[in-house]
Amino acid sequence: MLIYVEHISSRLKYTLDFVFSDRQIAYTLCNDGLRFMAASGPKLNYSERYFEACQSLTPATVLFDEGLYQGSIEKALYHQEECLSFNGICDPLASIFYILSRMEEYGSLHVDEKGRFEAKASVLTKFGWLDKLVCERWSLDFIHALEATFQIQLPQKPLRFTFQPTFDIDNAFAYAHKNKVRTVLAALKDRIYGRKQRLLDREAVRKGLAPDPYDSFDQILAIANEHAETKVFWLLGNYTRLDKNLSHLHPKQAKWIETLSKQLEIGIHGSSLTKNSAYQLQEEMERLAAITGYRPLSNRQHFLLLDLPTSYRQLMACGIEHDYTMGYAEQCGFRAGTARVFKWFDLGTNEKTSLSIHPFCYMDGTLHEYEKLSPDQAKLRIEALFQEVKTYGGTFSFLWHNETITDYQHWKGWKQVFEFSLELGVY
Repeated sequence: MLIYVEHISSRLKYTLDFVFSDRQIAYTLCNDGLRFMAASGPKLNYSERYFEACQSLTPATVLFDEGLYQGSIEKALYHQEECLSFNGICDPLASIFYILSRMEEYGSLHVDEKGRFEAKASVLTKFGWLDKLVCERWSLDFIHALEATFQIQLPQKPLRFTFQPTFDIDNAFAYAHKNKVRTVLAALKDRIYGRKQRLLDREAVRKGLAPDPYDSFDQILAIANEHAETKVFWLLGNYTRLDKNLSHLHPKQAKWIETLSKQLEIGIHGSSLTKNSAYQLQEEMERLAAITGYRPLSNRQHFLLLDLPTSYRQLMACGIEHDYTMGYAEQCGFRAGTARVFKWFDLGTNEKTSLSIHPFCYMDGTLHEYEKLSPDQAKLRIEALFQEVKTYGGTFSFLWHNETITDYQHWKGWKQVFEFSLELGVY
């Protein structure tokens, strides 16, 4: 496939690689009009220039600008799929780049109380597309349109499907191994709010009469034995209002980290203080490395605290190669329109970077605490997301916590939802 453009931009190359290269479809870009006119075979004019007897697609400016797109965005039918229309120009390639690069998040004022970009502010939510792999749908629609126009078949390799449970360890233990001050204050709070069962459970755990309800690490190990892609992210930040794990020096916690790290990859779970501090992130990475014996290359931000482009630039500066934060807290779905791993494109420098982005499609708290679903409703939601990934390719990645998979208190009845998710990986 020969494609003519007036300017070969890094944005365009990045997008076409996403559409074609990962499916092993060959393409060539050309900005020489004479060469383009003389070429035989299927060719597409992706410019405003006129070529006689040639198939053309008028481009939006998104892939050729150097800044952020500021115009109107609506939806329009391209071939068989609706995609984005920029100032009245329906362009599936520009649509893919706009969503994949997360352009709408740069400098956005639509943030929640924690400074996170809100799902409701995304065009994917506006047009009812958040639960669809739109970048894959638009890619295939573009390919099918070319095949129909030129009456050809573009042989392609289907995108690989993989299955990935992930866990964030925000609070390793509910009651065990907490210092005296934390224990007394927590017990006092439970008395104030009349939480009698928690008082009884705490006492039983502290006396060694019952296991800690958050200690589900043997279960996580068993899951890792069944699913090789399993990932764990461990919070080792300083104690703050948002970061309440044990000290990184606590031997019981360190022992579990060391044990799990021999079976699966332990990534850093960047604390709330790392959002604006590369120094703090480096400190937490060094804490984890001192326990595991290897420097972490993967990260997921605590509370999904992501601020583009600052957060990703900071991760790269600290030597992080893989980030797993790409998802929303308040809504399930596909934040970047894809479920496959992709390289982050820095819109500030207009360059594809070496940072690999690993999207996830749902989090336990999203289903239960934000969307207020029942366990049965949650299963239906999860199955729909699973089928979308199974159909279009990528990684069905989902996020749970060590305390949410044990049916304890607030999460009673939700273990079945977690187990339902795991059963999907059998097929």
